[in-house]
Amino acid sequence: MIFARTYKRELTVLTLAVFLVLLAIICTTLIVRFLGMAASGRLATEAVMITLGFAALRYLPILLSLSMFIAILLALTRSHRDHEMEVWQSSGLSVSDWIKPTLSFATPILLLIAILSFSLSPWAVRKSDTYRQKLMSQDETAAIAPGIFKESKQADRVFFIENFSGDNGSATNIFVQSEKNGKIRLVSSNQGYLSADDAGNRILVLTNGRQYEGEPGSSVYRIIEFQRYTVLVPPRDGALSASPIQGVRTQELLRDLNNEKHAELAWRLGSPIGAVLLVMLAVPLSFVKPRAGRSLNLVLAILIYMVYSNMLSVMQAWIAQGKVHPIIGLWPVHLTLMGLIFVLLALRSGKLHQWRMGA
Repeated sequence: MIFARTYKRELTVLTLAVFLVLLAIICTTLIVRFLGMAASGRLATEAVMITLGFAALRYLPILLSLSMFIAILLALTRSHRDHEMEVWQSSGLSVSDWIKPTLSFATPILLLIAILSFSLSPWAVRKSDTYRQKLMSQDETAAIAPGIFKESKQADRVFFIENFSGDNGSATNIFVQSEKNGKIRLVSSNQGYLSADDAGNRILVLTNGRQYEGEPGSSVYRIIEFQRYTVLVPPRDGALSASPIQGVRTQELLRDLNNEKHAELAWRLGSPIGAVLLVMLAVPLSFVKPRAGRSLNLVLAILIYMVYSNMLSVMQAWIAQGKVHPIIGLWPVHLTLMGLIFVLLALRSGKLHQWRMGA
């Protein structure tokens, strides 16, 4: 089985390379979005990397499926381009003979995809949501990004801190604007720090600054210089919202099933099934004529994957909306792709032509 060992070795290298490239792309996209959220104060700066890790873990099943799909296409297409496949075919190997080593290589990764889909990915979504809500329940200064004007949750106060070292740390060049009874109050200070009063309330202490108070549009303002000024930092609403359905444990999905839970359960079950189908689809798609072009099968593979992925999303939405019965689920999409795989295998192996001649 020389061809199987050579084939698996090449698949290992290609799958790892493709996975790292896809992981770098998704991480770059996510970190740009999270940094934008941190810059606007919607996400704490120290939470960016942790949130990125949870998000990457959530997308691992899709990345692994795509990595294997692309690696198989590249490996077998290269064999055709370099005329190696002609040698194997002249030795008696057919298209179906490549299914067994392909599935043998993919089995450990398929098991990992199943574990991720049913357990680890929901755990990552659940932990990410819990961590996000924990940060949102903290006081307003927890979400202040240095150098960014941040409005309070009640929309009656604006903070600006040039440099901020975090909880219980010091701050420099502080600006606070508030509005009360139709009057604007501006407080500025070069130094400040976070503290707590006797009742346990968090306060922002400003030192050696000025306060300007007056009505908008009026030229009369009261200016007060102070050595110590305290600003109460109100805590945010600590009420936790419901966890997203993507983070619900699989065991809990099986209890009191509704349309939304049926849709999520069908998606988790369809993740490893789809990975198996993509692995099998890549084999017949890779068998092309050298004169047909090097990238024709890759374009066709991308098109089929996009249609398949979009149809799964549409069917999942229909299940959640009650338009498709849960028993039907995502099976029509999977069965359609499975039928396409058998047709392509028959075409590549010449069996379809034999069936027509026999008929």
